[in-house]
Amino acid sequence: MPTGSFVLALHGHMPWVLGHGRWPHGEHWLFEAALGVYLPLLGMVEEVHAAGARAGFTLGLTPVLLEQLTAQRFQDGFDRYLDDRLARARRDAQNPHLRHLAERWEAWFLAQQQRWRAAERDLPAAFGAHARGGRIELLTSLATHGYAPLLLHDASVRAQLSAGLAISERTLGFRPTGIWLPECAYRPAGPWTPPVLHGDSRNRLGVEQILAEQGVTHFFVDAHLARGALSEGLMDEQGFTRIGWHAASQDPNLWRNVMRPQRVGSHGGPSDVVAFARHPEVSETVWSGQVGYPGDGRYLEFHKKESDEGLRYWRVTGRDVGLGGKHLYDPDAIPGALHEHAQHFAHTVKRILAGHHAHTGHQGAVVATFDAELFGHWWFEGPRFLRDVLLTLHHDPDVMVQTARERRDSHPPEIVVRLPEGSWGEGGDHRVWFRDSYRWVWETAYRSEDRFLGLRWRVSQARGARQRRARPWLEHAARELLLLQSSDWPFVITTGGAVDYGWQRICGHQVRFDRCCQAVEDALAGRQSDPILKAELKLALQVDGWQQVVDPEWWRE
Repeated sequence: MPTGSFVLALHGHMPWVLGHGRWPHGEHWLFEAALGVYLPLLGMVEEVHAAGARAGFTLGLTPVLLEQLTAQRFQDGFDRYLDDRLARARRDAQNPHLRHLAERWEAWFLAQQQRWRAAERDLPAAFGAHARGGRIELLTSLATHGYAPLLLHDASVRAQLSAGLAISERTLGFRPTGIWLPECAYRPAGPWTPPVLHGDSRNRLGVEQILAEQGVTHFFVDAHLARGALSEGLMDEQGFTRIGWHAASQDPNLWRNVMRPQRVGSHGGPSDVVAFARHPEVSETVWSGQVGYPGDGRYLEFHKKESDEGLRYWRVTGRDVGLGGKHLYDPDAIPGALHEHAQHFAHTVKRILAGHHAHTGHQGAVVATFDAELFGHWWFEGPRFLRDVLLTLHHDPDVMVQTARERRDSHPPEIVVRLPEGSWGEGGDHRVWFRDSYRWVWETAYRSEDRFLGLRWRVSQARGARQRRARPWLEHAARELLLLQSSDWPFVITTGGAVDYGWQRICGHQVRFDRCCQAVEDALAGRQSDPILKAELKLALQVDGWQQVVDPEWWRE
């Protein structure tokens, strides 16, 4: 019998960038991801299937990413982007020093273009077909990647989830049961005091309780949340048996074990929602900047290009080698590197599962979670590495390759725990998304939540023409509020990756939200709306035209 399961989960996400410039944080960011990540991952699934195996991994495609990948603006723009890549490769082939690599790029671009056309320019539909065929599992997420633990009201978390599920179901053709919580951020039920503006402590639902309301059955957390869990009880055929919190420190093989997916509970008892914890050792072999595979000198160097938007022709060479010292890429060295690293990774998974089984007698689960952009965008050879890993493990009788949903169904967790609060960011807490230096961002966000919920109630109480005139403006405000709540804006400010861009997006959505709210006030008071505002919002819908249908009822208390 197998000694355990391997669960691979990739998180695919992109904030709304259509209509917000070209490069580096505009539309070309999305085009790069589609070309470097999603088309190769689609090809990887097809290659594994053609080899008589099953990819069997879990892929999150956030709702805001799905909306962009199905937008006409993206599809037409991506056609032009592919043509530009091909043209650049053909121009570079005129350089005798780059000719052999440029010709390889041309062949690779042509293959991706053929795959794009075979998918009828609809990547979500292509992935959805594989999910319906049982080859992969697709996850949903909160609509615009809102940071759930710091949102002021449970109604806002509920709205982010409702909108996300609606988009995923409409785009994919089915309703996912698993979710990738943005930044793997979680908050349990209980008293909570907002970090700014409001000083009152309030009882909040646990994130898992909001997920359970809408049929979501599993999500992912970082290892430290599983290791900091408190015991709630055990589930068996007879039902739930409560166990005191002290038990978690008594049996580490049962409690606080990252290889045992856990049913999330609270003071009220167990839920049907299961948390999968990232295995740190396995994940580190890939993402670590010090020992991770992508830093091997044979792989393609991400940071050095022929020009700002040019092609890459150099290899990593060495972890401490500056860009000026990079050597030309050698494609013939890559098969050996991939074989070496795929076998090492597969052996590591097998060793850990065997050790857990020998020590506990249980079939554990090694859960490896990564940002999807690592594979193909940052690490060009990454999709081929995943292909080789999945094929290797497929043929290993000691390991079951399973999606998260399959693992949950085949091994229903008996452990019920109370998880602590946290994320997979720096420090394991909220510091990446909340800093004293931009407290005002969350102050304005909280005022916006309060104002929207108040206006939503007033519109629901209005009658006749005033309600009909107010409702569209309320929907516009809801759209801007969701976009304002994206975790991406504080992230790029904190990390320094795009500080000006983050401020621009926060301020732009905040201003439009306030203008929409004023239009709601005018409609409720029987005043005419500002014609300039009407023109502004018509343009805004062209720029931020995601989720054309927004239902204020998603913000139910």
